[in-house]
Amino acid sequence: MITAIVSIVVESHRIPEVAQQVVDIEGVDQVYSVTGDVDLIAVVRVRRHEDLAEVIADQLSKVDGVRGTTTNIAFKTYSKRDLDAAFDLGIDG
Repeated sequence: MITAIVSIVVESHRIPEVAQQVVDIEGVDQVYSVTGDVDLIAVVRVRRHEDLAEVIADQLSKVDGVRGTTTNIAFKTYSKRDLDAAFDLGIDG
């Protein structure tokens, strides 16, 4: 599974509508409304790199109100939940 974190700049008056349209795209797992330089952050999970182009370039970036995106692809996931589960199983990190 490939995970990408997409920072999205949105027309400010359209943030709720854009967030709902983005989360409805297949491959988008979660959308967060955030403070800072961007308005939304979407977590995209797909099976193939080629699918990223379809989800992000072909769909997400074309949602009415999206002004720009920046995509970061995750190399490795660190999760407290995963670490706690490994310790419960007796797995050494």
